[in-house]
Amino acid sequence: MNIRADQPIFVISVAAELADMHPQTLRQYDRLGIVSPSRAPGKSRRYSQRDINMLREVQRLSHEGVSLEGIKRILNLENQVAALQRKVSELTEELGRRRDPLDSRIFAAGAAGDVVSLARGQRPRARSQAVVVWRPKALGN
Repeated sequence: MNIRADQPIFVISVAAELADMHPQTLRQYDRLGIVSPSRAPGKSRRYSQRDINMLREVQRLSHEGVSLEGIKRILNLENQVAALQRKVSELTEELGRRRDPLDSRIFAAGAAGDVVSLARGQRPRARSQAVVVWRPKALGN
């Protein structure tokens, strides 16, 4: 059986036990928007393993003296960083798919002023040819 980390499966009593907290504390965190679990059809809270991990992180920060408002801000910033990292990965993959294998081209200028395109690893025929490497700038530069 394969359970996803974001699958809401734990009722509040089990989640509280796993996080080593009182169920009322979990309710308070939900009201404050610090850790908001999913809701079952009967409106009861359902916690995922990711929620449990977040509750443990909240507890760790709280024991270090961070206020609940500070904890909420830290968690929001961590979520933003994770979202931005995912976006960078997506854009990097897309750029890799779109990149033309010829986007780095090598040209040689002949003695008569003509331009000759060279394949990778190919040398100009005559010593009088100057080699130019052309790489287009990245978008937005």
